[in-house]
Amino acid sequence: MGRHSLPDSSAPDGAGVRPGARRRTVVLATALVLTLAAGTVVMLHSELLQFGKPCGGDSVRLDVVASPDIAPALDDVAVQAQRNEVRTDGKCLDVKVTARSGAEVADSLAQRPAHSEFQVWIPDSTLWADRVDAASGTPLTTSGTIAASPLALGAVPTVAEKLGWPKKTCSWAALEKAADGGTLPLGVADPARSATGLLALSRIDAAYRKEAAGEDTDAAQSRTAAAAKVLHRRLADSDEKLIATLPRDAAEAEKADPHRNQAVLLSEQAAFAHNRAASGPGLELFYPQDGTAQLDYPYTLVDENQLGADQSRAASRFMTLLATPEGQRVLRSHGFRAGHGRADEKVTRAAGGRAPQPYTQDTAPLPSVKEIQALLGVWTVTVQNARLTTVVDASSSMAVAVPGSGGRSRMALARDSLLRALTTFTPDDEIGLWKFATLLDGDRDYLALSPTARLGGRDSGATHRDSLASALQTLAPVPGGGTGLYDTTLAAYREARSSYAEGKFNAVVVVTDGADDDADSIGLEGLVQQLKKLTDSGRPIPLIALALGPEADRPALDRMVAPTGGSAHEVRDPSQIDEVIRQAIVAAGSTKPR
Repeated sequence: MGRHSLPDSSAPDGAGVRPGARRRTVVLATALVLTLAAGTVVMLHSELLQFGKPCGGDSVRLDVVASPDIAPALDDVAVQAQRNEVRTDGKCLDVKVTARSGAEVADSLAQRPAHSEFQVWIPDSTLWADRVDAASGTPLTTSGTIAASPLALGAVPTVAEKLGWPKKTCSWAALEKAADGGTLPLGVADPARSATGLLALSRIDAAYRKEAAGEDTDAAQSRTAAAAKVLHRRLADSDEKLIATLPRDAAEAEKADPHRNQAVLLSEQAAFAHNRAASGPGLELFYPQDGTAQLDYPYTLVDENQLGADQSRAASRFMTLLATPEGQRVLRSHGFRAGHGRADEKVTRAAGGRAPQPYTQDTAPLPSVKEIQALLGVWTVTVQNARLTTVVDASSSMAVAVPGSGGRSRMALARDSLLRALTTFTPDDEIGLWKFATLLDGDRDYLALSPTARLGGRDSGATHRDSLASALQTLAPVPGGGTGLYDTTLAAYREARSSYAEGKFNAVVVVTDGADDDADSIGLEGLVQQLKKLTDSGRPIPLIALALGPEADRPALDRMVAPTGGSAHEVRDPSQIDEVIRQAIVAAGSTKPR
């Protein structure tokens, strides 16, 4: 987005930016040329290195906001620059480093204009700068990466030994399966607020997509959603809080305190810092054999066009200092790899890595903005509590036997599948049940069998879950009943709109096996227009339609769901409704109303 390159600088050793990034990327080089080879830096403009001359009072202030993990290292370089009276254009370089999380800064810069009070931003991942760019927020100019740190599984020694460390290697899918099976209590930082958590989830997703080999992307997405539920069991709000969940001493590690994590997904640098400071057991690292992700610490100018010449040169000068051998030594002393990401054995060993763990392998490329948005959609709708109103067709055609089911009807299979789905929801989820057929309740085509309420709540002594299960058991086809689809859908959507639950995933799920045949209905066009009026992007309620059997009007269902950001799905086997509902909920999380 910026239009000018910085003067007086160059990117650090091995710096690079993901190909295809829309944000502006520059290589910094005017008065200074850095030749970075075999770890050496050749300065061809000696004026920039006047370490010994007094500053004389004039200085240039540069405000840098950085990820909390790298901020102390940057501050060390800044303090050393002040101590050595480093200059930029004859003025002293005065750098102030402030620690703030990438998610917090990205949320702020996504609002334009942001009126930023800092000139340089160094988040832990390019993902955060991508988020600002995708929102057309404050203009950013990326100048390369100053450090790197791969993701790994850190385990206390007792757990690591049981897992076969260091000889035993494992994949991302294997790690998730071990956590799902209960053999590996695994902690992770919230992917919505942590690049580490989000990149870990992206690698699990990539592993399941690779296993599916492109043949069944819905199944792969469903497995990712299941993995998200597993990770959510031991979720920490941030990377810092995740580290705080580890055992504080050897006694806690030995007794396997259930309130403490024995294994966590974290960066190599975070493990390095923990091991250096820990009074208790250190961590030992497993590096997934199918390629890990990497934090890349992009050096980013904030609204470059608004920088004055002094600040622009100061930003360039500070990046130069980070690229020098001394600057790189400081970063390594804090547990970071160089920007190219190649392993440093001393750093890796201090972090808990050992051969034959594949800590030297190349890291996977960052996922695209589109992939990240879809993944966050999966995460959001999977771990949020849900408020679902389920509307089931009770027309006479639901009595038709399904081939290969031993004579069981569509309704019987659908009912059993919905009962299975009910077991997957938590006590805080809110679920309700309607049924519909023409003239079912006087002039109305629909009847509420169970209100949309919290499953853990009480209904006349029984839990709402039990009451809902009983209501599901009563579902039966209405002899001679037709399909009053459109009027029912509108009524259910209006009810969901009026009782919207903030902070939950709200949706209406319609299960039908036929086309609307109510002569007095609002009609498809009328329904679509009403849904457009009712839809509110700030309070989304996707409509999810499941088409059972060949008589269902799939084109009409596609038109119905479109204004709401929902989706229509063909269900050839009614016994699979529970699986399709889960896939549809995941898909709804990354779709905006049209």
